[in-house]
Amino acid sequence: MAVAGSEPTSLSAVPAHHAAHQADAPALRFEGRTFTCGELAAWSDALAGRLWHEWGVRSGDRVAWLGLNHVAQLALLFALARLGAILLPLNFRLAPAEWSAQLAECGPLRLVHDDSFEAAARELAAKYGLALHPVGELEGSGPPAPDHSGDDAAVLLVYTSGTTSRPKAAVHTQGNLLANMRIASLVQRMTPDDRVLTVLPLFHVGGLCIQTLPALYAGAQVQLHARFAPDAVFDSLETFAPTLTLQVPATMKALIEHPRWAGAPLSGLRAVWAGSSLLPAPLVHAFHARGVPVCNVYGATETGPFSIALQPEHAMNHVGSCGWPAPGVEARLAVASGGDLWLRGPNIVRRYWPDQAACDAEGWFNTGDLARQAADGSYTIVGRSKELIISGGENIHPAEIEAPLSEHPDVAECAAFGVPDPDWGEAAAIAVVLREGSSVTDEELRAYLAQRIAKFKLPRHWVRVEQLPKTALGKVQRTQLAALLRAKR
Repeated sequence: MAVAGSEPTSLSAVPAHHAAHQADAPALRFEGRTFTCGELAAWSDALAGRLWHEWGVRSGDRVAWLGLNHVAQLALLFALARLGAILLPLNFRLAPAEWSAQLAECGPLRLVHDDSFEAAARELAAKYGLALHPVGELEGSGPPAPDHSGDDAAVLLVYTSGTTSRPKAAVHTQGNLLANMRIASLVQRMTPDDRVLTVLPLFHVGGLCIQTLPALYAGAQVQLHARFAPDAVFDSLETFAPTLTLQVPATMKALIEHPRWAGAPLSGLRAVWAGSSLLPAPLVHAFHARGVPVCNVYGATETGPFSIALQPEHAMNHVGSCGWPAPGVEARLAVASGGDLWLRGPNIVRRYWPDQAACDAEGWFNTGDLARQAADGSYTIVGRSKELIISGGENIHPAEIEAPLSEHPDVAECAAFGVPDPDWGEAAAIAVVLREGSSVTDEELRAYLAQRIAKFKLPRHWVRVEQLPKTALGKVQRTQLAALLRAKR
């Protein structure tokens, strides 16, 4: 809920709204420094002025970000919203070739980087002729900027693996983000008294849009970590005493298996929200045993992502369920008994960059996930009709692995697929058909692939086959490959 019964009326006005109501209240904590609501508003306004007058950023321009989580990334988003410009956050886990493809497609004029990625940013800037800015330059000031904000203005590009052979950039408008902030803060019952711990990456809509932006919308305070580290989380539990945090299966497992888990002070947490369609039950039960409800939130990069949510009062007796559609979000199944899950709502994007439709003519988005609905109206995800592999909260399309590996001179064919994994929920596997006479090893193929894709996309399991199982129409039968791998293990 927003302050004093009122709500921010635009995305760029969120910091100013809370500066007017609670200027001295803490908004963001980062690396030992606290930014009040008033300071965040002043920073965002001053940065918008500098971007407009000194950097020449205009409505519709794209500004890319390459770095770990940083408070400046949030100030930059609000500043760009005022100008009607667009933020392109690059996934720091990707390989340079993947960053290059995104920059080439979206055409940003400027690239902001932190110290961790200075060398990589310089190479990208030189390759694409981008103006380069270290993160420290975002703390400058400038004369006031004109206000070109608007609900229909694009403000955020986030890449996601889709049903095609390459990732696509979902175009989030200011209205999409503001609606998602309103929905998510309402369902999570956020108030200015909440303390939200953010450890997941802001280049994903999960880390940015499930709790971080909704908390700022509600006037709550956020402690932002540069990246997830178990010890840092336990330190924050002791010193910051968060009331809410967002995790994924991989981070939940890391916390549960850490020596500090048993003595960690969890009583201040009224809920742990988890951004994953499929949560391993043992991880959920471990938190429940400590008295902390695990609330699943379902969505996709295109859907806000706050679309279906399991609230705390239902968490203990609905383990495995994603809950009910969030206020303002409609859900339907392809057939009454189950099937593809379709969503429609004000937080759902309408297009991919630059102008490819994401929804049908009536605004419905096909998630590609298979779901069933219980008698009480709650939804449970049971599988995916799309062939995505979701490992540790990361979406991996098989083609992202297959395309570069198939270029190896010893590889005749290959097919990637997902298999259950106790640590990551799902792991990527690859079946390879070698050319006749080849003596290449799995280790050599892995090294070849490691130069071309991100580390998290590398297959954990390799299997040699004489031919790929295919349908009469030539489609690879990945379920048969998964069964073959299970038989060999």
